[in-house]
Formats: sequence, structure tokens, C-alpha cells
Amino acid sequence: MKRIGIFYGSTTGNTGSIAKKIASVLDADLYNIADNNINKMNDYNNIIIGASTWCYGDLQDDWETYIGELANIDLSNKKIAFFGLGDSEVYPDTFVDAIGIIYSKIESQQCKIVGQIDRENYNFNESLAIKNGKFIGLALDEDNESHLSEPRLNKWIENLSLEF
Repeated sequence: MKRIGIFYGSTTGNTGSIAKKIASVLDADLYNIADNNINKMNDYNNIIIGASTWCYGDLQDDWETYIGELANIDLSNKKIAFFGLGDSEVYPDTFVDAIGIIYSKIESQQCKIVGQIDRENYNFNESLAIKNGKFIGLALDEDNESHLSEPRLNKWIENLSLEF
């Protein structure tokens, strides 16, 4: 498996905690984009992007600050995976929208998106993170379904390790 870089933004620590779990299993390098190191993506062929969705479909603050920097990164021929956190009960119409917003900024670059998951067994109405009937990456709800996070995470990491 080639080196993996995980790039995440975390306000309350939930996204950071998930990023650390993924990094420990996949032996990946971890970057909190609050430190303005998003350009380090250039150093990796395998990238995992993590973000939480706030309120009615808003990006996490650090991603809001640095999302424009994605245009300066050559993601062509790289494999990109996403994981997102959201609240499917209070905000069922914008569940994990943040990863869908980030995806929309990079989809025209010739990168390969890996780690998509089925939307079944999730309880939400709409999401910008749904493409071709699947989530573009791992979707977690630590607020209401934390008991499902570990099995979902473990299955996703297992499948992702085959892609990377």
C-alpha cells in the first residue's frame, strides 16, 4: 500500500477523532487543515478527506477557509476517499453535505474517487454527498448513531485498504 495522507477539519473534535482512528489502522499521515497544510496533498497519491457538516449544510470552519486552495492542487491520477460527519436527525436535508461540497470542487480534476458506500441503513432525507445512488464516502452521525460508527468505520477501512 502506498503512503496515505488524511486531511481533515474538526471543530468539536469528532472528525479529528475519526481521522486518528483511520490513520492508526492505515498507518497514514494526518493533517489538520487548520494548520494551513492543504498543499501537502501534492505529496500523496492516496488521499482521505474528512469534514463535518454544520447547521444547514455549511462546511466546517477550517474547510470554509481553505477550500479555495484545492484549485491549486493537482489531484489528477490520485485516489481520493471521503468521510463525513453530520446530524441526520436535526438536519436530515443536509446530512454530510460538507463532503459533497468538497467533492464538487475536485470532481473535474481527473482523480479517482474510492470508498463509496451504500446509503441503505441510513436515516436522512437528502445529501449533497450522494452520487449515483451512493454516498461518495463514509457517512457518520456521532450525535445520534454513535453505536453504528465503529462497525461502519471498520467495514469502510477494510474496503478502502483494498483500493489503496
